[in-house]
Amino acid sequence: MTIDQYLSSYQYELPQELIAQNPAVPRDSSRLLVVDSPKTHVHTVFKDIVEWLKPGDLLVLNNTRVIPARLYGRKSTGAPVEILLLHEVRENCWLCLVKPGKRFKIGSEICFKFSPDDGRTDSPSIWARVIERDDATGGRLLEFQVPDGSSLIDLVARVGHVPLPPYITATEADADQYQTVYARELGSAAAPTAGLHFTKELLEKIADQGVSMTNITLHIGVGTFRPVEVEEINQHKMHSEWLEINAETVQKIQETRAAGGRVIAVGTTVVRALEGAATAQGVSGAVPAKRCLVEPFRDRTDLFIYPGYEWKVVDGMITNFHLPGSSLLILVSSLLGRERLLKLYEEAIAEQYRFYSFGDAMYITPEAAIGITGATETVAEAEADEEE
Repeated sequence: MTIDQYLSSYQYELPQELIAQNPAVPRDSSRLLVVDSPKTHVHTVFKDIVEWLKPGDLLVLNNTRVIPARLYGRKSTGAPVEILLLHEVRENCWLCLVKPGKRFKIGSEICFKFSPDDGRTDSPSIWARVIERDDATGGRLLEFQVPDGSSLIDLVARVGHVPLPPYITATEADADQYQTVYARELGSAAAPTAGLHFTKELLEKIADQGVSMTNITLHIGVGTFRPVEVEEINQHKMHSEWLEINAETVQKIQETRAAGGRVIAVGTTVVRALEGAATAQGVSGAVPAKRCLVEPFRDRTDLFIYPGYEWKVVDGMITNFHLPGSSLLILVSSLLGRERLLKLYEEAIAEQYRFYSFGDAMYITPEAAIGITGATETVAEAEADEEE
């Protein structure tokens, strides 16, 4: 086992005041740390990312749209409860995280009332019944009663709340600021936050310089934000998330590869989609087939990327600054190297960068990405270094 395989190797201390409570305005005024080579990096602002993108590059975006997935309701007994919609198992039946869990016994009925300012006088509400426990997440399957001709998503839009992360406790942001400007496909329980930095004007400027763009859809659920709870990270099991890579995106990746261009993922969710699809399709990441092509894909992925993973599709990535010990921090370490990433985090803290969902960004260029070629440090070597 190398030191990279232990959860304790992915910890760092972050001052509370650096957890961003509000997004940058305008979006592209956030700061950007560009890792432009194996040894160098640059501090700049996000709108200047065009200087590090090349004609022929392909930016891959996650066009998922956050639904107002947090619902507050009451049991038939009157007890207050809270749920977070994760994903639809079948029509009008959703897997949900629940609080408090002891109140969600099989057969319990929950009423979610519309807001008093909804403008309706008939006091409408949504009812749901608990039909099953999900051991993998600790959540529940809720079957919703939806009137004929109505859509649960439309009803939820009027009764639900945007599920901001728990570390955002004092925000003035509105719901649209927790959506990317290219969000289209409803179904996510969280935003793909690396994309929050883009404005429509910046995307147009990027396109004008010959950079192509395409979309995947990955609906973010518990797999992305659940913590890693085992010390040996290769024992961590990711919960699956639904994704789709359509034929148009596959064609653009093929064209980019044929022209010698680079595939740049906007966010860890795009990485999981592209690499998850390639892994599911049995594509080897070994040289010389490392820069492979994916096929259209519409399924779920539970891929967990950590140092030692063989990268198959992605050349570089844009990402935010992630929580200590999180699967996202570990994923980025696989591309850049754990030791270097943590040193960059240390410098970002000293430079007063803003962290997490509403925070600043990092661009790991293909020139800086080491993937599986980066050296890893063994536990014995680390202990020897400490003794010296």
